[in-house]
Amino acid sequence: MTTMPAIFFGHGNPMNAIEHNAYTDGWAAIGRSIPKPKAVVCVSAHWYLPGALVTAMEKPRTIHDFGGFPRPLYEVTYPAPGDPALAQRLASHLGAELDDRWGLDHGTWSVLVHVFPDADVPVVQVSLDETQPAAYHYEIGRRLGELRDDGILIAGSGNIVHNLHAYAWGRHPAEPFDWALRFEAKARALIEAGDHQPLVDYESLGRDAALSAPTPDHYLPLLYVLGARRAGEKAAFPIEGIDGGSVSMLTVRLG
Repeated sequence: MTTMPAIFFGHGNPMNAIEHNAYTDGWAAIGRSIPKPKAVVCVSAHWYLPGALVTAMEKPRTIHDFGGFPRPLYEVTYPAPGDPALAQRLASHLGAELDDRWGLDHGTWSVLVHVFPDADVPVVQVSLDETQPAAYHYEIGRRLGELRDDGILIAGSGNIVHNLHAYAWGRHPAEPFDWALRFEAKARALIEAGDHQPLVDYESLGRDAALSAPTPDHYLPLLYVLGARRAGEKAAFPIEGIDGGSVSMLTVRLG
């Protein structure tokens, strides 16, 4: 069985699901460049709640968890199957509960609709437990990393920099904020060096970190992917850019 990579996707604006741009072209290129996985385990910024859950349904629904966008975005469906057996395995391995109500939120499907457009790869989502510290999320990523040898793609979907209060709505392109550029560069350098601990302790990295990750939800999926990293494994950054001045679209590929 081929060892699959672990990939963090900067997913950005939900409209990326139906647009074609440098980001979505990059996601499609990733799908063409990797072996077809047996399944995808995705940690999305948009399933952030007090609990550790795993989607367990055979046919997860497409969740349109946003408002105020054009109707064509709400008409998108991503009918990838689930994998109840994998969900059961994950629940036992991670100490999580099975969930049959959620589905695939836009953090997952807005990316995968480009990576695997045929929706023929089973997808299981793992929730972000908001009651747990960053170190917990990194450790769960380490456990998930064991699945890579079974042909399972470990994916995180969020944004290393995600500050919607500073986002230039309706003004594109917008110049990136200095603090966004600095924090993204700092995170990238630490990832390249394999120095994960400062990224786990990101809240201690000062004002740039506080502005870049004012809430944990979009940042924490990165820690799952870093936790899944193998010793000595190099990082690649196939997609770059800062959207709206304050949302990093950086993709991190390991393996």
